[in-house]
Amino acid sequence: MKTFILKWFIQMVAVWVAANIIPGIVYDNWQSLFVAALVLGILNSLVKPVLQIVSIPFIIMTLGLFLLVINAILLRMTAWLVDGFHVSGFWPAMGGSLVISIVSMFLGYSKIKKRIVIDRDRPEPPSFTQYGPPPGNGPIIDV
Repeated sequence: MKTFILKWFIQMVAVWVAANIIPGIVYDNWQSLFVAALVLGILNSLVKPVLQIVSIPFIIMTLGLFLLVINAILLRMTAWLVDGFHVSGFWPAMGGSLVISIVSMFLGYSKIKKRIVIDRDRPEPPSFTQYGPPPGNGPIIDV
């Protein structure tokens, strides 16, 4: 839950920076900014993988630059879904997606992951060099 709130806050800051830098992105109040960040995060987790799979040839042909177009489409879709959050056209959405990506990268949105914990107190399984091969029911045939 803590990582979800942190990701949402980072996304909200990135959308706020994009709205202050890009002239075509406007929000009416803070509540619409919060909801826009939440909806954008949901769209990024549910719709973006589907769009990426469908557009693999375009992503390969443009050497990954088509991912910015996908992000712009998701930002426009967010503006369409959230009242009080407005994106005036494709090019402001493109610039906003670039700003949101850069700000999210610098704030560590992609670095928030679950940690893998290794239990080092557990004993290692015995190796065959110490005890010989496991017992069998017949001769060993090497093919």
